[in-house]
Amino acid sequence: MRFDFGLCSALLLLNAATPQAGAQGDSREEHPFLSSVFTSNMVLQRDMKDPIWGWTDPGKGVTITIGGKTVRVKADGHGRWEAKIGPFRAGGPYQMKVSGRQTVDLTNILVGDVWICSGQSNMEMGIGNVNNAKDEIAAANFPTLRLYTVQKTVASSPLDSLGRNDGQLFGQWSVCDPRTVATGGWNGFSAVGYFFGRELNQQLHIPIGLIHTSWGGTIAEAWTSEPALRPLKDFDGALDQIDKVNQGQATLDKGNPNVSTVLYNGMIAPLIPYGIKGAIWYQGESNAGRAYQYRRLLPTMIGDWRTHWGEGDFPFYIVQLANWQALQKQPGDDAWAELREAQSLTAKTAPHTGIAVIIDIGDAADIHPKDKQDVGKRLALNALAKDYGKRVAYSGPIYRSMRKHGREISVRFEHVDRGLVAKGDKPEGFAIAGADRKWVWADAKIAGGTVVVSSPQVSNPVAVRYAWAINPICNLYNTAGLPASPFRTDDWPGVTANNK
Repeated sequence: MRFDFGLCSALLLLNAATPQAGAQGDSREEHPFLSSVFTSNMVLQRDMKDPIWGWTDPGKGVTITIGGKTVRVKADGHGRWEAKIGPFRAGGPYQMKVSGRQTVDLTNILVGDVWICSGQSNMEMGIGNVNNAKDEIAAANFPTLRLYTVQKTVASSPLDSLGRNDGQLFGQWSVCDPRTVATGGWNGFSAVGYFFGRELNQQLHIPIGLIHTSWGGTIAEAWTSEPALRPLKDFDGALDQIDKVNQGQATLDKGNPNVSTVLYNGMIAPLIPYGIKGAIWYQGESNAGRAYQYRRLLPTMIGDWRTHWGEGDFPFYIVQLANWQALQKQPGDDAWAELREAQSLTAKTAPHTGIAVIIDIGDAADIHPKDKQDVGKRLALNALAKDYGKRVAYSGPIYRSMRKHGREISVRFEHVDRGLVAKGDKPEGFAIAGADRKWVWADAKIAGGTVVVSSPQVSNPVAVRYAWAINPICNLYNTAGLPASPFRTDDWPGVTANNK
C-alpha cells in the first residue's frame, strides 16, 4: 500500500545560506525561448485568444503563426514576451511556428478544452493502479485526448518555467495511447484525470487537454499563493519562514511539499496564463484535522487560482473524500465528516463549482480506492450538465431542509431525480439527537422526496445526521444511481472547530 506522507506542515531548515529552491534566476539560460508548457501534440483552449509566451533578449521581436493567423510582439525589459492568438474553434491538427532569436516548430496541435487536474495522492494515482488496469490501458487509444504532467517542484517564490524530463513525459504533451497513458508518474497518468477527460472527449467529440499537476500527501495551503494566504492569518508563521528563504536567511527543503505556498509557486504559477476551460481537484485527506479552517482555505485557493489566471470564475469541480477505515459502530463526531462538509459548503457557496460524491466507492483498507472510473465519471457529469448543456443528472440527493413532526423529523432533498432509493431494505446511516446532543441510530423511511427519521430513544428530536463518519454506513441514492451526500442539520461545534 502507498501511504501519503507529511500530513502536517513541516518546518523549514534555517541557516545563513543563500536561497536555493525557489529563487528565480535572472540568466537567459533559465528561461526558455518558448515556455515548456507549449510542445507538439498540445491542446489550445478554444474560443479565446490563447496566451503564448517565452523569453528572449529584451526588446527583441517574436513572431507566432498558427492556423493562418500571425501575431508579432516584442519582449519587455526583462526579456519576457507574450502574445495572444486566436480565437480558434475546436479542431485541428495545426502547426505553430515561433520565430525570433531562435525558431521553434510545433506540430499536431489541436484546439479544444483544457482542464487542470490537481490535488494529492488520489489525483496523482496512475491508471496502472485502478480496477481492470490492464484492460483500461489497452483500450486507451484516444487521438484527440492529450496529456501533460507537471514535474514535482517546490519553490519559495513563483517560478516562470516548468521543469522538463522527457524520459518520464514531464514537460511535454503526448497523444493518449496505451504507452503514454501508462508512462511516468505513479504507475501512469492520473487515473481520475484520464477517466474525466475520456468521458468528456467521448461525449462531446472535441479535443480535450489534461494538465496533471499533483503531489501525494500535500496540504491545500501549499497550493495557494502567498498573497491569498496572508489575510487568513493562520499561515503567517509559515509564510514568514518563506520570506526568510527569499531574503537569504534560510533554505527550503526541495523534497518537502508540505509548506505553505511552495506548490503554487512551483507547479501552478508556471502554468499561468495558459488558456484553460476549468479545473478538477481531489485533495483534503491531509487537511482533515483542520476541517473548519478548510471552509475558508478551499474557497480562498479557488479564488486565488481564478484571480491569477484572469479568465473569470472558470469551472472548478471537487471530489469529496471517499469512505475509509473501519465502519462506524456508534454515531458521533468525526474529522473526515467535517472535511466533507467543508467541501460541500464550498461547492454550495463558491460560484461555478460542483462536487463529486464518492462516499460509496472507497476502500476500508486503502486510502487510495481503486475505483477511479466512477470518480472521473461523476466529475464529468458535473461538467457535462453545468458547462456543456447536457441534460444529465449530475448529483445525488443533497440535503435541503428539515421539518419536525412530534417524535419524527422529515428531511427534504434536492437532486432526487425521479425519487429516492435505498439500496437495501430501508435507508441506513441516519442518526438523530435531542437537545442533549446525544446521538443514536435512527429508524428511517422514504416518503416521496423526503426521508422520515425517528427513534424510540429520542422523544423530542432536534437534529439529524447522515453518513457522518470516516467510513459511514449509508445507502441512500436517487434514481440516477448517484449517492446522497453526507450532511448534518445541526451546527454544533465539531472536533476540528479549534484546530489551526
